[in-house]
Amino acid sequence: MAAKGTEGGLGIDPMHQFVIERIVPLEFAGIDVSFTNSSLFMVIAVILITLFTTVTMSGRAMVPGRWQSLAELSYEFIANMIRDNVGSAGQRYFPFIFTLFMFVLFLNMLGMIPYSFTVTSHIIVTFALAFFIFIGVTIIGFATHGIKFLNFFVPQGIPVALMPLLVVIEVISYLTRPISLSVRLFANMMAGHTMLKVFAGFVVGMGAIGGWAPLAFMVAFTGLEVLIAFLQAYVFTILTCIYLNDALHMH
Repeated sequence: MAAKGTEGGLGIDPMHQFVIERIVPLEFAGIDVSFTNSSLFMVIAVILITLFTTVTMSGRAMVPGRWQSLAELSYEFIANMIRDNVGSAGQRYFPFIFTLFMFVLFLNMLGMIPYSFTVTSHIIVTFALAFFIFIGVTIIGFATHGIKFLNFFVPQGIPVALMPLLVVIEVISYLTRPISLSVRLFANMMAGHTMLKVFAGFVVGMGAIGGWAPLAFMVAFTGLEVLIAFLQAYVFTILTCIYLNDALHMH
């Protein structure tokens, strides 16, 4: 629910929480490469993920504790996702898929902390992730099948007369994958946090007498947003698995 921003007394600007702020101004070859609040929370996410995956598993016990169980559950969750959607051939990509899921999940969850910053509410971040996945999956497709990977864009069993039209549709559909993948995550996170900020403004503006109704809604909606934060990480990851399956098996 990100940064605090007020305008005109108690008025709350719901979009102020998405402002990128420079923490350490830097410029390289005329390009702004400043360390920002977005960069900071990405670093925090990486540190937390590293601690979660190393510390919880450093003293493995036969009867796992709470944190070890959570780490093992996360591992099995992603392993099963890959097994169900990609097959055994996808297990070699487990480290990347697991890292992707944990990175998006931790960024989403960090954004739920009041006065923090929601990195995944910025389209440039989600598009960069989606575009990297798109390029990587395409490379895997050509590396696995060679030039025959182009057959992926040619639907089987269709009349020759319709083939040019359907090939164009398939190519456009394939090229829009990074857009749909990135917009889905960005839009859900931005919309949810904007709604929370708007109702926070209602709570402040209506005071103790009338503010209980929007406060109750905020509590319920915050729980829903936590669920959405997990679901969006899951959807982002499972779509990546589906794209990887297409590249490996051309289904």
